[in-house]
Amino acid sequence: MALRVLISRLLAVFLWGFSRVFYRFETRWITPPDPELWQEIRVFAFLNHTSLMEPLFFGAFPLAFLWAAAAKARIPGADKTMKRPIVGKFFQFFSPNTIAISRKRDESWQLFLDGVGPDVFVALAPEGRMMRPNGLDSEGKAMSVRGGIADILLRMGSGKMLLAYSGGLHHVNQPGQKGFRLFQTLRMNFEWLDISDYIQSFEASEPSHLRVLVARDLEARLALHKPVSQA
Repeated sequence: MALRVLISRLLAVFLWGFSRVFYRFETRWITPPDPELWQEIRVFAFLNHTSLMEPLFFGAFPLAFLWAAAAKARIPGADKTMKRPIVGKFFQFFSPNTIAISRKRDESWQLFLDGVGPDVFVALAPEGRMMRPNGLDSEGKAMSVRGGIADILLRMGSGKMLLAYSGGLHHVNQPGQKGFRLFQTLRMNFEWLDISDYIQSFEASEPSHLRVLVARDLEARLALHKPVSQA
């Protein structure tokens, strides 16, 4: 396990350095960060999922945060993505605790949740699928946030959640496209929330109700806070 953690960390350092050399970042905080925020983050949610090249955004984060995350991140990866020869291997190396899940609330999702607790760091893309250049997913359906993130927040109970609103990566790489463009600007806005306060703000009596409320809230936040996409 120690060797796998080292490999994960070295991969994170490489991607951080690569993206800092070949890309420019424009970031903005919706809520100013506390000095100790990066140490308190328990859930990282990436919103506006547009490309499998999104690890390029590593360059927008402090290297110390990536170094720590690589050792303890638990990631729910779509089974379709995890079967890809390159991207699937990347997630397995970056996070040995990546769990392949289906799009249904089946045993794969429960297996992932069983490993979630207050001492775990979870990173996920709550939409669960990628947006194509036409603004829809691969099946021609409108993008939406799935309610599973609420299950994770309930398991966590406390700590901070970091929301990352992406400006999109279609100008770098589109789904199904071979190769990618260098020397582009990558845009991302950040917002952090206290997990306990966030859950309590909905006053939901049932987990199923909370899943709906959290999903709709994150969709509204994304529409309000995501950076302008680039052509």
